[in-house]
Amino acid sequence: MGIFLHNYCHWLPGIVRENEYTFKMGNVRVFDFFMAHPDWKIPMHLVSFFGHYGVPIFLFLSAYGLVMKYEKSVTEYLSPVRFIGHHYVKLFNMMIVGFALFTMVDAITPGSYHYSVLGIVAQLLMFNNVLPHPNNVIWPGPYWFFGLMFQLYIVYRLLLYKRHWGFTVGLMVICHVIQLCCDPYGDALNRWRYNFIGGMLPFGAGLLYARYGALMTKKLYAIMLPLSLVCIYVCSHGFHNWFFVPLMIVFAGICFVKVLPAVMNKGLAWMGGISAALFVCHPITRKVFIPISRQGDMYTGLLLYIVSSIVLAVVVSMLIKRFPNPKS
Repeated sequence: MGIFLHNYCHWLPGIVRENEYTFKMGNVRVFDFFMAHPDWKIPMHLVSFFGHYGVPIFLFLSAYGLVMKYEKSVTEYLSPVRFIGHHYVKLFNMMIVGFALFTMVDAITPGSYHYSVLGIVAQLLMFNNVLPHPNNVIWPGPYWFFGLMFQLYIVYRLLLYKRHWGFTVGLMVICHVIQLCCDPYGDALNRWRYNFIGGMLPFGAGLLYARYGALMTKKLYAIMLPLSLVCIYVCSHGFHNWFFVPLMIVFAGICFVKVLPAVMNKGLAWMGGISAALFVCHPITRKVFIPISRQGDMYTGLLLYIVSSIVLAVVVSMLIKRFPNPKS
């Protein structure tokens, strides 16, 4: 939900921009200004600035699921080649439905993107993250996630699968140091964060939590939730601390769902069931409805976008299930 709201709001005029691939202190100052002088657009500012952190939550949960499925349950052994091929097909089945629908909608609406053969092939094979200037070659933009996830599946199976915790921690440290050596607003950091280097911290945390994590009491979760939110805000104000915000976001998310009443969690669980389809189809509805918001009716366009995205996600989830699914 954070991702698909963020990917709409951060393209609207007058809305604060996020620090996702690079760190710009100017974005933080603008965000602080709006927090000190809130207006009717404050919900949009919040999801624009923080919504992209849904990506590390996806990475954390994906890593957690890999351990629970392939390390803690009786599952058929998959060789590295079969494992990588299996997960490529799973990602492809999700991506191709949304990609095909988006290209058709994009072609018949104003501002259509000019595709190249390399760009199309790179998207289908999920290696467009490694091409120069990924900001300009990945369209629709959110689909960079498929290349990132495919890289992490490869890293997991070849380097981290059933390995000592030191391998995971070591790789997390190496990836962290690589990013620290970059200019906060440089092209190098931008490219690293489009690839597994930038996602290793929450992904590795998911692996470690699945293997060694322990549950806390509901009272302790309730205490830790506001503390983690404060840490998220404070750490967003400095380049070095900014790298740890994804971990705090993940922890805050865990605390949040642990303190919610069961009836509310059921609704969120239903949204989770269509989350993959919502991710792949929201660029389609964004392209259709964002002109309404850009012309001044900001919340009208946003509401139409939300309703249409959820309905389309239900339909797309059924289409995805029609594709042959590899078994493991």
